[in-house]
Amino acid sequence: QVQLEESGGGVVQAGGSLRLSCAASGRTFSNLSGGWFRQAPGKEREFVAAISRSAGSGGSTYYADSVKGRFTISRDNAVNTVFLEMTNLKPEDTAGYYCAADRRVLAGARSWDYEYWGQGTQVTVSS
Repeated sequence: QVQLEESGGGVVQAGGSLRLSCAASGRTFSNLSGGWFRQAPGKEREFVAAISRSAGSGGSTYYADSVKGRFTISRDNAVNTVFLEMTNLKPEDTAGYYCAADRRVLAGARSWDYEYWGQGTQVTVSS
């Protein structure tokens, strides 16, 4: 069984930056693809970014149009962690951010394709 734990959320002013971390236990991230999703109050969970499974520190990456150019997903298999670097944050980025992982090479943008989920971390961007 894989457990995922997010960290790094918080309150930041518009234009600021945050880095979210997703640490895995129970299975190494080199054997998993990763994804980040977010959910704002009253809204459905939406895709943010995904990274393919990779034995190294790379992997193919994919982003929602709303975050492309501002967010970067990456992985460090040495510490079994996937990151989401968020820059130029906007108030509309305010949401609970959830890490997800799957044993497929790339689980993609559909939340139901991911087998493992973290509990989430809150990001609040003030204007």
